[in-house]
Amino acid sequence: MSDLDQLTQSLARNLKRWRKERGLTLDALAARAGVSRGMIIQIEQARTNPSVGTTVKLADALGVSITTLLDYEQGPQVRIVPPDQAVRMWSTSTGSHTTLLVGTEARGPLELWSWTLMPGDGSASDPHPDGTVELLNVTAGVLTLVVDGAEHVLPAGTSAVFEANSAHAYRNDGDEPAEMTMAVSIPPVR
Repeated sequence: MSDLDQLTQSLARNLKRWRKERGLTLDALAARAGVSRGMIIQIEQARTNPSVGTTVKLADALGVSITTLLDYEQGPQVRIVPPDQAVRMWSTSTGSHTTLLVGTEARGPLELWSWTLMPGDGSASDPHPDGTVELLNVTAGVLTLVVDGAEHVLPAGTSAVFEANSAHAYRNDGDEPAEMTMAVSIPPVR
C-alpha cells in the first residue's frame, strides 16, 4: 500500500471514529466544518484525498488536531512518553515549573487517581466503554502496564496514554513500592 493510500485509509477511519465519538451526524459535521456532506461521505469511504484546507476544517470542527485525523496507528494504542520527552511548559529562575507529561483529545467525565502498588501486587480491569482513555505517570518504582496482553515496563518518570476499551492491568514486579498518578477520561453518555 502506498503512503497516499495509507493516509487515505487512516483519514477515513479516524474521521468516522471522531465524528461518531463526538455524536455528530454527517449533516451536523458538514454544517460545523463548512464542508459538503457528500465530501465527508467520500472521505469516510476512502474515495478521495481532500485538500489540506478541508482536512483542517474537519479537524477544527471535531476539536482534534490534524495529526490525530491522519494517525496511521491501528488497534489498542499505547503511547509511551519517556521522561526526556515530557514538555516543560514554563519555569522561573527560582525553580518553579510545569511539565505537560501526556495528553489526549477526549471529552466527558475525567477522573484523577493516585495509586500505590506494593511489590508483587497488581490490579486487573475489564474493558471500559469505547472512548475511555487512561493517562498515567509513574512517580516511584517500576510499573508494568498490560494492555490487551501486551506488557509495557514503565520506570519512574515515564508517562503513558491508552484507550482502555480492552482488558488491562497494572502490576508491580519489582521489590519497592510503585506509585503513579492516573487520569481516566470517560465518554459522555449519549
